[in-house]
Amino acid sequence: MRVSRLPQPSTAAPSEWVEGAAWVDEIATPEGQSRFRVDSVHFAPGARTAWHSHPFGQVLYVTQGAGLVQSRGGEVHSIRAGDSVRIAPGEWHWHGASPTTFMTHLAIQEVADDGTEAERGAPVTESEYTADTAAPPLR
Repeated sequence: MRVSRLPQPSTAAPSEWVEGAAWVDEIATPEGQSRFRVDSVHFAPGARTAWHSHPFGQVLYVTQGAGLVQSRGGEVHSIRAGDSVRIAPGEWHWHGASPTTFMTHLAIQEVADDGTEAERGAPVTESEYTADTAAPPLR
C-alpha cells in the first residue's frame, strides 16, 4: 500500500490540449500492473479540451460547477456536479466548463501499454462550443 498526500502542485493544462485556462491535479498514475490514470481537472469559464479520443474510453465525474460535453456528430450536453459521463473507446469528444461557470471533473481512463492515454484532434471552435447555449442536460 502507498499513501499519497494531496495537494500535489497543480499544473497548467497544455495549451495544445485546452482552449482557455485549465489546471490538472494528478490523483493516480499507472504503477506496476495498473494502467489506470485519474486526474482532477479544473476548467475556468469558457475553457474546453480539443477534440480527442481515448483508446480504452474515459469516465468523467463532475465534482464542482457546470460544463459541457459533446461526442462528434452528437448534441452538446450540459453537465453539473454529480453527473457521470461514460465515453466509449475511440469516441471523439470534447468537454469543458460552461461559458460562465468553473467546472471540475475527475477524468478516469486506462493507459495503453505503450503509454498512450489519448489522441488529440483539432481545437473546438468557438462556433462548435457555442452551438447550443441551452444544451440539454445529460440524462
